[in-house]
Parts: sequence; C-alpha cells; structure tokens
Amino acid sequence: MSGFSQERLMQVLLAPQISEKATFIADKNEQVVFKVASCATKPEVKAAVELLFKVEVKSVQIANVKGKVKRFGKMTGRRKGWKKAFVCLKPGQEINFAAGE
Repeated sequence: MSGFSQERLMQVLLAPQISEKATFIADKNEQVVFKVASCATKPEVKAAVELLFKVEVKSVQIANVKGKVKRFGKMTGRRKGWKKAFVCLKPGQEINFAAGE
C-alpha cells in the first residue's frame, strides 16, 4: 500500500454518513460519504477506503463541518466540529453497507 501504516488507516474512517443527502449523492454521483478523523488527509482517506472495502477510488473531497451552538436552559454550549469525506468511486465500483461488509 502507499506509505501509510495499516494501523493509521484503520483509524481514519469513523463511520459512514447515512442521511437523505448522502443517499442522493450516492445514487447520482457514485460517491460515498464518510465521517473521518479530524486530522485525516485526502490521500489517507483514499488509501483507507481502498484497503477496507477493496474498491478503486477515483477522487476524494473533504469538508469541515462546524459544530452547532446549542442551549440547555440558560447555558449555551457548542457541539464538536467534525470532518466529512466524499469518496468518488471509479465506474462499476460500489460499497454496500446493508450487506455487512
């Protein structure tokens, strides 16, 4: 694999992002959305997806999601920010989470 350790790649992907928007993107653009570690880079995300799901990745886009401000009575707090990765798969490739890979 490229120059990343296997232990590091196992920690990069946190969870698939399952939402209405993510499902729409998956159907339209052959992309899959993941919640990733906040220190993850595009090459690390690409290598991790290829290692874990045995698919070929065409490209990766990353977005930082800012945490929302929430109130509990008088107290205001802030949720943590997190990082989202849009992984574009090569044609003919797919990741099926329902099958329990």
